[in-house]
Amino acid sequence: DGADGILLLPPYLTELPGRGLYEHVARVCSATSLGVIVYHRANARYDADTVVRLAEEFPNLIGFKDGVCDIDLLATLNARLGDRLLYVGGLPTAETYALPYLELGVSTYSSAIFNFAPQWAVEFYTAVRNRDRDDVLARLRDFVVPYIAIRDRGAGYGVSIVKAGLTAAGRPAGPVRPPLTDLTEHELAELTALVKTVI
Repeated sequence: DGADGILLLPPYLTELPGRGLYEHVARVCSATSLGVIVYHRANARYDADTVVRLAEEFPNLIGFKDGVCDIDLLATLNARLGDRLLYVGGLPTAETYALPYLELGVSTYSSAIFNFAPQWAVEFYTAVRNRDRDDVLARLRDFVVPYIAIRDRGAGYGVSIVKAGLTAAGRPAGPVRPPLTDLTEHELAELTALVKTVI
């Protein structure tokens, strides 16, 4: 029967003023009864006043997904709106930020790692929610930090490494589409050895 909610991605191409972002979200919220989560990233950078105004005017604005890492903004939204919105982590390799973001009210996040190591990702999330700092730091040290080191070798690898992770886990999803590029054979081999430690 269709969607259960809307993740409102940044509008294509151009930079946007706060007034324009307000109108964009307001029109979407007015056109549907579905819950709407705005995605704060790229050219859709919301200020606190705009988000608060939207939350006050539209009950179906239910969430704020952060892909920028604006700590001041998250702290301000959490202080002003409390649990009126669901706060979702949307930064690349969200596990890196999961524990400190939890203190800012970001209770969940989208995990790219879940695509190819779901059991590990669920265990990591459980450790975060339990505030098991030792377990979280060990998992960051042993898997996430070396994973990020591979990811950071190429522009666009934030996407490429997820597809490579599926290949490493024995569930290939094919190559990325240009202009993105796949990991090199050496990087894929390195990632495969790493992934095999957690699946």
